[in-house]
Amino acid sequence: MTEGLRAFITGLPKAELHLHLEGTLEPELMFALAARNGVALPYASVDEARAAYEFTDLQSFLDLYYAGCAVLVTEQDFYDLTRAYLDRAAAESVRHVEPFFDPQTHTARGIPFSVAADGILRALADGERIHGITSKLIMAFLRDQPAESAGAALEEARVHGERIAGVGLDSAEVGHPPEGFAEVFAEARRRGYRVVAHAGEEGPPEYITGALDVLGAERIDHGVRCLEDPALTRRLVDERIPLTVCPLSNVRLRVVPDMASHPLERLIEAGLMVTVNSDDPAYFGGYLVDNYLAAAEAFGLTKDVLVALAENSFAASFLGGADKIARIAEVHAYAASAEAL
Repeated sequence: MTEGLRAFITGLPKAELHLHLEGTLEPELMFALAARNGVALPYASVDEARAAYEFTDLQSFLDLYYAGCAVLVTEQDFYDLTRAYLDRAAAESVRHVEPFFDPQTHTARGIPFSVAADGILRALADGERIHGITSKLIMAFLRDQPAESAGAALEEARVHGERIAGVGLDSAEVGHPPEGFAEVFAEARRRGYRVVAHAGEEGPPEYITGALDVLGAERIDHGVRCLEDPALTRRLVDERIPLTVCPLSNVRLRVVPDMASHPLERLIEAGLMVTVNSDDPAYFGGYLVDNYLAAAEAFGLTKDVLVALAENSFAASFLGGADKIARIAEVHAYAASAEAL
């Protein structure tokens, strides 16, 4: 059953809306880039590095995540990182991606904004040309850094125009409510950026409300703690605010103790617009298909539910209306032709 289920999920056309490009850095590529750039790593081998990918919470993960970013130095490094993800995504029938990158992580260590952005954007263009994967790049501001730093990143993005489609808010959530970024997000909206924000992962439901009301978020990244607030849950349902849920991430970062405890099924049953995503797959043990499969096996999700999740992924995206309709039609065509689970 698992083999057939994996095959069905792999072939199912999907969009990925919660994916940190820096979080796709596999140990093999980390070592290759370290050698290319003369960067010393605290690991003797790829296996030792992979063994270090164990965490007790979000902050312990972030410490390793930021250390890994040290190997990303040149535009070609960012290109190679992004292409490696896109090549894997193509093999999993991902048709559209809206990935994050963290410019402040790189500018803080002397890597110019455009070095990262140009490498990523070049790879995304090649991903569309080679694999047919469309994309909308989102720059995420680090919530544990001053809002002034986010504002500086917003200014540096000007030269890239509409090639950067949106802004987000990520990094350590607890103790860093969204309200501190009201001004920079207001300016981003004035400039025409789409807006998303991480909220309700480790932070309380109030952070979700703040992301909506103060930042103007159109989509909530994670959002799994919304169920603790029935009024907020009703609002998310009524307003069709999408949640970009990352099941394996939530387990690895101890947001939930195990997959059986994950609220995904309850989120779906509550009528929320749920999407499934991989977050930082190199670190969390699974790309998009693995996340769909883990959820399907844990909760006995039917073919119809899996198809609905894929449909949601396109409906919640920043694609134009005609493109959404076309991609959703592709999902339905696949479902109609695929063998029953």
